[in-house]
Amino acid sequence: MSASITLHNPYLTVRIKSKGAELCSVRHSNELEYMWQAGEAWPKHSPVLFPIVGTLVNNTYTYEGNSYSLPRHGFARDMEFTPTQLSETVAKFTLRSNAHTLQVYPFPFRLHLQYELHNDSICCSYEIENIGDSDMYFSVGGHPAFAVPLQSTEQYSDYQLRFSETEPLLRWKLDNGLLRNDTAPVAGQLNNTLPLQPSLFYEDAIVLKHLQSETVSLLNADASHGIEFRIKEFPHLGIWGAKDAPFVCIEPWCGHADPVNHSQHITEKPGIETLAPGGFWQRSWQARFF
Repeated sequence: MSASITLHNPYLTVRIKSKGAELCSVRHSNELEYMWQAGEAWPKHSPVLFPIVGTLVNNTYTYEGNSYSLPRHGFARDMEFTPTQLSETVAKFTLRSNAHTLQVYPFPFRLHLQYELHNDSICCSYEIENIGDSDMYFSVGGHPAFAVPLQSTEQYSDYQLRFSETEPLLRWKLDNGLLRNDTAPVAGQLNNTLPLQPSLFYEDAIVLKHLQSETVSLLNADASHGIEFRIKEFPHLGIWGAKDAPFVCIEPWCGHADPVNHSQHITEKPGIETLAPGGFWQRSWQARFF
């Protein structure tokens, strides 16, 4: 049975479900709720993406001559994690490979998600252990959905994303969830800002690779409220919203969907991470709420 864990400090009250180790609520002492509260438009809050990010060609991959099937974004988001470390400001959850996962992903692993409060910020860490005897191939990413607008007096179009560097935002186009070989400028970019419009996501997610920006901020019109999201440790970024829905996802990724012409060999997958037997891998993102 899924449990709900609450973290608290003078600035933030945070709720996490053990199913998927999913961040569900971030309430600030300013009384704002920053997370999308799930609903008809999209039933998730902040799923973990593992052991793949995005879609595979025909939802399958091959490894050592065998074929395996995985759904978009993998299986971890729908599995029950075990709380392994809890305090007032820290929660750590662990998922270990089992007979079911080994049928579709033949790599023994331990996946840990840790959430830690620091004043008005959350640090989310992904830790992966290879407990098998061969190299492990994986992708991992976050998918947090933030409420837009934050206040009933505002509109979706009052908000913008602001990148810490002025750089061209070139989106890798998607074809049925797979990466095409071409890019196009993201419509509406103004210097280091991207005004939010629902139409940005009518052609699926915005996929960006190797940004120079270390942070991307979600801001209301006068920048009085928002989120500063630190993405430095992740080479790829997804930005997504369900059609005309009142949220935006800021998704730090290590890995991405298959290219349309991919061989389906997981060892040749662009963006794949490789972890040696006995190895340990960690990446973190941080979000400051104001």
